[in-house]
Amino acid sequence: MDKLINRIKDLKIFNCFEELKELIKERQHFISKKISNDEILRHIFNNLPDIKPSNIDLDSDSISIGKATDLNNNQYENLYKSLQAIGPWRKGPFDFFGIHVKSEWASYIKWNRIKDHITPLTGRRILDIGCSSGYYMFRMSSSKPKMVLGIEPYLTFYYQYLLIRHFINAPDIFFVPIKLEEMPNFNYYFDTIFCMGILYHRKSPIDTLKQIHMNMVPGGELVLETLVIEGDEDIALFPEDRYAKMRNVFFIPTNRCLTSWLKRAGFKNIRCVDTSPTTLTEQRKTEWIKTETLEDFLDQKDPKKTIEGYPAPLRSVLIANS
Repeated sequence: MDKLINRIKDLKIFNCFEELKELIKERQHFISKKISNDEILRHIFNNLPDIKPSNIDLDSDSISIGKATDLNNNQYENLYKSLQAIGPWRKGPFDFFGIHVKSEWASYIKWNRIKDHITPLTGRRILDIGCSSGYYMFRMSSSKPKMVLGIEPYLTFYYQYLLIRHFINAPDIFFVPIKLEEMPNFNYYFDTIFCMGILYHRKSPIDTLKQIHMNMVPGGELVLETLVIEGDEDIALFPEDRYAKMRNVFFIPTNRCLTSWLKRAGFKNIRCVDTSPTTLTEQRKTEWIKTETLEDFLDQKDPKKTIEGYPAPLRSVLIANS
């Protein structure tokens, strides 16, 4: 994160520099202490092979780092154990020196839905809200953006990112383990903001969209992917308790309602580029994900409904300009 401080200073984000610098220092201290005190994490990061991969492919469905022949048997076995210990792997997939990490989400399916609809990312300043392990950020990096900043509060995903960065030299890809509400206001800075799989977790979606709008340059591009329900009315589903076993799901709108939210937040040129049901091909149980997943969230007698009786997950991608 020290490199992020220097990069932000270079890019002249002076309005939030000191606030972000202090926030990063606080997170660095907390995470360094946690890794030092956690035997498993300490073992993982002390035993990563210090080796330059023979190849890196960030532009394929599965991000590929090195080949099995780059490692000796002991290095391969230690890396496999480290990858298992640092799970669950939600977003991916990845191939680490021939070790195929089949993540819960086949994230390339979502990426392939959006990549031809967005403004080319070359030279752009990008924010990825809820970046998980950084899969999408590394996919973006192949387009040579000016910088990509990911924010994600869950430390497991940050440790996964650190493991990936150990092998990949991506000088303009950064990750700060914070929530969106903790992020200082960058004031009209980002050219592109990705907000994917986040909005339905927010108690006040319009306030979230307004915060995003304030951080974008005029004419910047928002790539918004979220749960929706079918219908032509300006309405949203508000689950009584849980949706697909998740307690932290609040508003699931129709595309029309979502468009109205975006307009209220100041966005324009709003267009829906994809609406797709979530399938067991896209979200699946694998050896790298030990917890419940989509098949456990659906009604076994009627997979068009969640276990609570709500419509099964349907997701839309909307693109809008600030």
